[in-house]
Amino acid sequence: MSSLPTISPYPMPRAGELPTGRAGWDVDPARAVLLVHDMQRYFLAPFHRDAEPISVLVDHVAQLAEAARAAGVPVVYTAQPGEQPAEDRALLMEFWGEGPAAAYREDPDVVSIIDELAPQPGDEVLTKWRYSAFARTPLAERLAAWGRDQLLVTGIYAHIGCMVTAVDAFMRDVQPFLLADALGDFSRERHDQALEWTAQRCGMVTTTAHALAGLRAGAVVATP
Repeated sequence: MSSLPTISPYPMPRAGELPTGRAGWDVDPARAVLLVHDMQRYFLAPFHRDAEPISVLVDHVAQLAEAARAAGVPVVYTAQPGEQPAEDRALLMEFWGEGPAAAYREDPDVVSIIDELAPQPGDEVLTKWRYSAFARTPLAERLAAWGRDQLLVTGIYAHIGCMVTAVDAFMRDVQPFLLADALGDFSRERHDQALEWTAQRCGMVTTTAHALAGLRAGAVVATP
């Protein structure tokens, strides 16, 4: 089975288009962690990089990462490895084929996080094996050690790993924020599906502007 579909451009959701949700949380820089989910060259390849949603997504994640670092909020990346033995890939093989492994044999750089969002010193990069960023990673332990219980979820794909990570966070009593205009997906329909389900079942669906306001409220101002 082939791995990824061809993805046509679609407009990024705007604030007035978000689903009504159940949660009314605010981003707290003392409690939050920013997750940059699977922003690897392999997963971005099917998109038109100069069109929405990716043109907006990359810009918004870059702004969020900068604001998070300024506020002392941990920035965590996930990235699937290029080498995935059959026993590790397991059932993913039946749905997505070899995934990044096949492309990695041709170009090892295909699994790198895109240059615009490259991790900075102090950021953490977790090797990702399943849809949820918590599965087979130390993410839960990192959150506990940092004393943080909010997860700001950005990246791709909204209706797969991002949404599943959000519900996994919820089940661990971590407040998930799905940042609607800092996500990308196979289509606007799938993107909206992730937002609707999350808003009604497990998390806060909001905008980059809302998250930035919260993060910047905790920014550290340098002493002249």
